Amino acid sequence: MSFSPNARGALFMCVALAGFTINDALTKLVAEVMNMGQVMLVRGVMATALMLLFTWRTKALQQPRAILHPMVALRVAGETGATICFLSALAHMPIANLTAVMQVLPLTVTMGAAFFLSEPVGWRRWSAIAVGFIGILIIIRPGFDAFNAYSLYGVAAVAFATMRDLTTRKIPEDIPSSLISTATAAAVTLAGAVLVVPYGGWSPMSNADFAILVGATLCVVCGYHFIVVSLRVGELSFIAPFRYTALLWAIALGIVLFGDWPDWAMILGAGLVVGSGLYTLYREQIIDRVKPAAESTTPSMATEGT
Repeated sequence: MSFSPNARGALFMCVALAGFTINDALTKLVAEVMNMGQVMLVRGVMATALMLLFTWRTKALQQPRAILHPMVALRVAGETGATICFLSALAHMPIANLTAVMQVLPLTVTMGAAFFLSEPVGWRRWSAIAVGFIGILIIIRPGFDAFNAYSLYGVAAVAFATMRDLTTRKIPEDIPSSLISTATAAAVTLAGAVLVVPYGGWSPMSNADFAILVGATLCVVCGYHFIVVSLRVGELSFIAPFRYTALLWAIALGIVLFGDWPDWAMILGAGLVVGSGLYTLYREQIIDRVKPAAESTTPSMATEGT
């Protein structure tokens, strides 16, 4: 039985998002016995080693000075800030709620592109962005008893991730993606090393804890691999909506591993966020159809794993 390129791309996207979400769940598990600085350090060392090996095999290390480009530095700073804020939130709030908050990222990138890159955004997409933010407010519920202050870390993670995605668009095409990813992994690892003591100090790791972190690292690597493959075999407009399967994985893992059942507010808010995101994708497809191919197919469409 053979699948069409779009079907294979959608399947690979689902696998990629499963990898990322399982990584989050495993990380949340070890957060019960060690602080997030230690998690970032241990997981980062393994991820950096794997990325260095891949970068070396692709000969991208032949131009190390490329990582000194200002846009690369801003992207690395954005990814590092997003990781710190995301993991800080992950340790203290349900994984499904945090994943739902992160689903607003396509909307914030659209908004940021309008403000900072002068990309045209019509009233329909602005309306979708407004609905998405209403969904976020419903999920985090500021001012209500169910409000979790750590959800603000999730909002900050979205802001940093938006900065990361916008600066990625401005990075010259001749700088290898693997070199950028390696620099990012190394920066996150160093940030973890700095935060170990402020976050409570080093905690002894059992073999089981270390195995969980190894599994988390492999899931991340799997996610990055399959998200690249998915975008190469299928059409972006068909595959992009399958990014939202991360929310389904997060709900399932939250119930199975942590006993966190989503409440009505989380479901309603997530529905608004996902619905507005899907509508934004739909509007972008319509806009791309009336653009010349050279304008509608840009390097920014190539790959982004988080």
